[in-house]
This record gives sequence, C-alpha cells and structure tokens, in this order.
Amino acid sequence: MSVPAEARGYDGFGGVVGRTGAESTPWWPATPTARPGAPNIVVLLVDDLGYSDIGPYGSEIPTPHLDRLAARGLRLTNYHTAPLCSPARAALLTGLNPHRAGYGWVANADPGFPGVRLELAEDVATLAESLRAGGYATYAVGKWHLARDANLAPGRPRDSWPVQRGFDRYYGSMEALNSFFHPNQLVADNSGVDIERYPDGYYVTDDLTDRAIGMITDLRAHDANRPFLLYFAHIAMHGPLQVPAAELARQRGRYESGWDAAREARFARQLAEGLFPPGTRQAPRNPEPGFDVPAWTSLSAEQGARYARYMEVYAAMVGTVDASLGRITATLDALGELDNTIIVFTSDNGGTAEGGPAGTRSYFSQFVHRDVPADWQRDVPHEESWIGSERLGVHYPRGWGQVSNTPFRFYKGQTYAGGVRVPFLLSWPDGLPRSPADSGLRHQYGYVTDVTPTLLQLAGVPPLASRSGRPTQPFDGVDLGSVLHQADAASPHREQYAEMGGHLGYYRDGWKLLARPAPGDSLDDPQWRLYDVRTDPTELDDLAEAYPEKVAELAGAWRAAAWRNTVFPLLTAADRVVRRPEEELLSRPVRLLPGTPTLERYRSAQLIQYRDFSIRVELGGHRAGDEGVLVAHGDLMGGYLLYVEDGQVQVLVNSYGRLAEASGPVEVGAREIRLDVAATADLRWRLTVSADAVAVAELPDQVALVGMAPWTGISVGVDARGPVSWRLRERRGTFRYTGDLRAVTFTPGALTVAADVVDRITADALGRAD
Repeated sequence: MSVPAEARGYDGFGGVVGRTGAESTPWWPATPTARPGAPNIVVLLVDDLGYSDIGPYGSEIPTPHLDRLAARGLRLTNYHTAPLCSPARAALLTGLNPHRAGYGWVANADPGFPGVRLELAEDVATLAESLRAGGYATYAVGKWHLARDANLAPGRPRDSWPVQRGFDRYYGSMEALNSFFHPNQLVADNSGVDIERYPDGYYVTDDLTDRAIGMITDLRAHDANRPFLLYFAHIAMHGPLQVPAAELARQRGRYESGWDAAREARFARQLAEGLFPPGTRQAPRNPEPGFDVPAWTSLSAEQGARYARYMEVYAAMVGTVDASLGRITATLDALGELDNTIIVFTSDNGGTAEGGPAGTRSYFSQFVHRDVPADWQRDVPHEESWIGSERLGVHYPRGWGQVSNTPFRFYKGQTYAGGVRVPFLLSWPDGLPRSPADSGLRHQYGYVTDVTPTLLQLAGVPPLASRSGRPTQPFDGVDLGSVLHQADAASPHREQYAEMGGHLGYYRDGWKLLARPAPGDSLDDPQWRLYDVRTDPTELDDLAEAYPEKVAELAGAWRAAAWRNTVFPLLTAADRVVRRPEEELLSRPVRLLPGTPTLERYRSAQLIQYRDFSIRVELGGHRAGDEGVLVAHGDLMGGYLLYVEDGQVQVLVNSYGRLAEASGPVEVGAREIRLDVAATADLRWRLTVSADAVAVAELPDQVALVGMAPWTGISVGVDARGPVSWRLRERRGTFRYTGDLRAVTFTPGALTVAADVVDRITADALGRAD
C-alpha cells in the first residue's frame, strides 16, 4: 500500500510502510564507511619548533623516535607555513589560505573585517569533517587556538570549537599557551575540566599523550576496522618553558659552548644530510635592532651560564615531544597498524624571539614592552636552579631562537624563512614505501594549505562538498602526492602570498619577494626585497635593485592575491586589537558563589585590568579559627590572593614573580571583607583591605597585572590550579576556606589607563604570546 498524503514523518524513508509489519519492509540509512584498508592518519603539530630543532634537520638534541620516523618516511626540506599560530592551524586544518579561513591574525581579538573573523565560517570545512563523512573516527588533543578568547566561556558560541568542527572527541587547551605543570583551563569535548589541583608529578605533555592513546585503544576495543584521524597539537614548544627535572638532567652541559657553536654544528649536519645544495651560506647572526643577537663570546660568565640553562630546558622539552611520539608509535605497533598509518610531524611556525635579548624568568612581564614605568623588570631575578621548574615561567634569549631557525634569518611572526620554513616529516610505509635509492628528501616547495588536500587524497576521501546547507569553499592548497611519490617531480604549488601584521611575502617559481615593516613605514607602500631562493635559500642577497621588473611583477601578484584572499584592509597594531562593542558586558559586576568553577581567564581579566576594582567578600560571620583563601586570581606568573590565617586577613600580590604582602586583624563576627584596588595611569596598583568597613591593611605601590596576566582565572574560597604563592601552596595546599563564605562580588571601575596605552600593551602581548 502507499503512504497516504496526510501521513507525517515518512519523508526520505527507503523501505516500504504498510499498516502492519507483515506488509512493510525495513530500511536503514547507510553509515559512512571508509574504503577497505584505509590508513589511519596522525598529524603531530608542534608549537614554535624551529627548522633545525630535531635530529632529522640537524639538531644535536637526541630525538630517536623522530629519527626513526624520518628513516621510514620522507623529509620535506622546503615546506612553509604561516608566521603565527592561529593562521597556521586554520590553514592546515582547512586547506584554505589563512585570511580566507578567517585567521589573518591570532584568535585573541575581533577587528571586524572578513579576513580576521577569528572564527571558522559556516562554509569552511575541516580535515576532520571530511574524514568523518568518509567513515573515519576523529580525535583531537592539545592546543586548539581557533576560537576567539571571548568565546571560551560557558554560554558563549562554540561554532569554532573542535567538536563542532568534525572531531568526535577533544581534550586539551583552547588557549594560545599554557603552564605545563598547572594549566589554567583544560577542556574535554565541549566543557572545561573543573579541577582544583593537579596531582604531584603532573606534566601536560604526558597527560595529552595518555589521552591520545586512550582514544585510540578505546576505539579499537569497540571497532577493529574503522580508521581514525588523530590531530595531536602539542602545547610544547611554546613558552613558558617548563620540563620535569629528570628530563632536564639529561641535557646538562650540552650548551656551554653557546649559540654560535650550536648554529655552526647544526648547519654542518644539514649540509652533510643534503638538506641544502652545496654552496648554501648560513645567515649571520641577526644584526637588525630589536632582532639582533650578540656574539656568545661577548657575554659575561654569569650570562652564559644562565642562557645555556634556558636552552637545556628547551632541549629537554623537545625530548618530551619525541618521547610522546614514541608512545604513540608503540601503541600503533602493538595494534599492528603502524605501517598503515600516515604520520605527519611539523611545526606551526618558526622559532621565536619572544624571550628578548636576555631571556626571562618572568614570562608575562617580558611581553609588556611599551608604556611601562621605569622600574618594570622583564626578567625578575630568581634562583637559577628554578629555571625550567614549575616555580617559574621562563623563555630563552632570542639567540637560541636563531639557533632553532638555522640556517635562516629572523623568527616567528615574520615572513622571512626563519618565521615560516619548518620541518615536515611524513611516513606511511604501506602506501609510500621508499626504495633503497630514495634518500627520502623532497626539495620541492610546499605550503601549510597543502596538508589537508594531500591527506584526503592519500586516504581516498573526497573533501566535504557542503556544510550547513552551503557549498564549502574550495581549497587553496594542492595535493603534493606527486612529490611524495617521485623525488624529481615538479612542485604543484608554484606561488603563494603571505601577510602577517604588516610582514608581507610572495613566492613564485623560486623567486621570493619580502617586506619587513620598520617604524614609520607605510603599510600600503612596502619596502620590497627580492631573493632568488633557488640559489640563495637563506635570503641573504637582495636583488631588488638588479631586477626591478621582477619586483613589480611579484608586487602586482601580491596585491591581486591579497584581494582574492580577503587580506585587505591591512591593519595597524592598534587596529588588530579592536574588540566587539558587546564585550563591554564582560567588565560588568559579577557575584560569585562558593563552588563556582574557576572563572575563564579572559572574562576574569576584564574585571580587573587597567582599571580600579573592588572585591567584596560576604561572610556568614567570621569565627575564631576560620581560615583559608577567600579569593584567588592568577598563578605563579602573576596574580593576587586574599586569605585568612591566624586571625589575620592577608593580601598578597605576585607581580610577575615579585611578591608583596600585608595583613591586618579580622574580628570575630565580621561579615564583610573588602579589597579595593586603585589603578594608576602608569600601571601601578594601590591595594586596601578592610573588614566591616574598617581599613586593616594596605599595599601602597605595586606593579599592576596587565597584558596576559593573570593567566589562571578567578577562584572563590580556594587557590585552584596554579598557585599564586609557592610558599603558601607548600604550607597549606590549595587552602580551601573553612568558614561560612557566602559570595564574592567583583565590581570593576572605570578604566584609568589611556586607551592607546592599553592597545599598545595588548598588541605587544598578543603578537609575542601566540
């Protein structure tokens, strides 16, 4: 019988419906299924890892697991990425150029133009979405940084979160960076993980690896055949540099000879390995002001000892990344799936200069470069034995950043090779076996947008054709399969534009046009430099005067590509930090009840930065013996505490590692404790504590917390996650309040720091902290 016209709910049903089961035929929609023998895919993306930082690209750092990966697979020697994190990640996962994907800058602003939406548009499909439609299980762990920070709080849109972008499961950090011992906020799938204290011995790289392995083995326990995508985006090597003591001990003494010797040794190994043609010259130490590196021999003995220690920490962290890979490959081997797994290992951008000329033991203080008082310290002194430990947030001097980028010039954030040319390993023994005559080196040009088209082609999965009822945007990247299969194949990626914060570039068939903005330069009239990177891969010989017609040709191509890829308008630093007017809601008063999960970082910062603010603590009546933290905001890299101990109310400020504290009595029966903070235009705080309207303690002249600090959000009744005070954590743990705490109300006042100063500090911090 036919279904009557008035019946509902049968549209699209492929079976037969009668009035009884005997008259009907069941039907089930097809489940997406991958082709038989489809490979697993593991993409390992490391943060801020330079071209030469692993063994296969010349490093002295032991990386046995990466060495084995290279020996079983291919090394791309001429692979390029975007200069900063969010743009690179968006391009890798979508196959679109960064601005077309909406990420012309990092996901910590909202300038209000199409190329800097900093959220994935509805018609942008990810690698995970295509693979899931093709029958794959899809997992992500680690750093995401593709959702605007204003959208990381509960109740905010999650359109650009991993689970909404094709991943079945996600575990990691949504932020640009994090502490390795005390992450400010971890996320599982779509929700923050509400944790008070991380266990002893916790290290985030180990945690992420545990989760990744758990996802794989969980799948195999339920489905023996379904292929999977694992996108493992390490939080390492981004600062703050921190590593377990046992790992650090393995690197002791490795860098006593300094960065000049390290660069020379790495470059010699690169030439011996055939990564560059004979006659290639290593770039000299960067001489340009603001990027310059001194000769190692010019340093004092004290400087050399400390600077070497910073690099030991970095090397030890590279070792943890290598060990993580080893655990992943061991799991795949135990499952019998290692040879039929495509493994990609690469970095989001080049090594960084964010540590400045001398490095830092106070990570967030280093980011604030402008409009600071005369006594601002970008490197607050601490015991050198703490470097690398959970007690400090440190970063190396930029001389080590140039070592990371051997043999190139410049750093992360710039379109010169030091910022965009990174290692790229790909292994798939079953699908891309290497003949004995094949060195595994591939010298053809490749770009980050090529990753998704190439992996989909290797997997035999078509790109997702439509999303949310709209045709998906076509790839800008190309399939590099011909290059992977044949060492002498021509690169199918022949030209590529670049733009990042006024740093411009255009590549075409071996010619590279570059512009590096200097103070006073016009954004729309760049000072172009021209290099023939076929014979000058380290970009040393500017040929612009010799070939003005080539400059004009490539400059015109850059402008045309900029319009095609939503690059315009070019934005100044002040333009890039603009926020939506609706974010004013985040700086309105809030009343927090005990038990409220730690407030999200960005929301917390809007309540206290660059302004006066007050904190009112409501008690049911203080009793003798009541003690503990009333409110905590921040961690060891910067924050403040209000707590009660031994009948005294204590206020403590941690100004990027400088601690100050004051206390006063709190009487039995007190029902209100209040902290009032007056902020000055020159980034100072005056803190006053009162109990039942009587002032009892004062800290009159403290360095204000601005930029990226405080990093951990606000906790009520406990000092959760990273401790503001190490000494208090050692004595009392998280020091949960034992009395009758009713609520804590934050009331922000008006901004007291000039808007242009706020913009400059914010732009400085975001450009360095991505």
